[in-house]
Amino acid sequence: MQHFKTLSAYLQYLEVPPPEHPMFSVFTARGDGLLPCPKSSSPPITNNCYSISLKKIVKGDLNYGRTQYDFSNGALIFIAPRQVMQWDESVVFDQKGFSINFHEDFLKGTELVHQIKKYGFFSYAVNEALHLSPKEEKLIESIVEHIDTEYQNNQDEFSKDIIISQLSTLFKYANRFYERQFTNRKELSNTLLEQFNTQLTTYFESGQMQEKGIPSIEQIANQLSVSKRYLSDTLKKETGKTSTEHLQLYLVDEAKNILLNPNKTIAEVAYELGFEYPPYFSRLFKKKEGISPTQFREKYKMN
Repeated sequence: MQHFKTLSAYLQYLEVPPPEHPMFSVFTARGDGLLPCPKSSSPPITNNCYSISLKKIVKGDLNYGRTQYDFSNGALIFIAPRQVMQWDESVVFDQKGFSINFHEDFLKGTELVHQIKKYGFFSYAVNEALHLSPKEEKLIESIVEHIDTEYQNNQDEFSKDIIISQLSTLFKYANRFYERQFTNRKELSNTLLEQFNTQLTTYFESGQMQEKGIPSIEQIANQLSVSKRYLSDTLKKETGKTSTEHLQLYLVDEAKNILLNPNKTIAEVAYELGFEYPPYFSRLFKKKEGISPTQFREKYKMN
């Protein structure tokens, strides 16, 4: 897989104009102009840059997880360094909007270098973009306009601080808008939870839990066509519990059923549920239920 260490090398690969700054670039569709058009397709690639872009789809279907949505409004996309990117000619975007790209070292020595790691949307897959309302889109574009003005001017000792400040503001608004999106898409959240539990049930009933062990959240997310971070954030927003907590609850719930079989030892129950070490199973069960597996069995045993 091809990897680009510098911003200049990455932009050259995209076949767009070189950056004015060695570690920072911004493209906007000023007036009636259009954004530079990158190459129409690419195999999987990675780079050391952050990318933020506002896109509008004009042709083709773009899925949000497994669900199709209307993308006539802007979709704000965040891509972190070393995130794998790939695209083809099937989707055509309007060349309006904006595109900001900056090398991760551009943030060195600033508070944003630590803050940016707290924003989960940089860990989301591209098809989990932030879908802006017209009002939200206008606000984001006004921030980018300030960044672009500073970028196009003769840069001085204050330029970087001003750009960093505007980026920080942009991320805070994006975080707010994502919260709104999670709230507005309760149906999607419920569907994800149902699919999450269905995936676990299928895995367990097929014997894979005992054979291969407890699946990771990343494995489950891949089966649901969403990213690990987005799955957890969506479930957390809707149910108050993360994907890891839902996995643990599922395991404990199944354990209750198996424990009522008096012919199986606690260790056998643990192994059947994919636990490599029975003591870990016992600790988890007691943490969630307040009593040990043995005490549960005694309390609810068949007379």
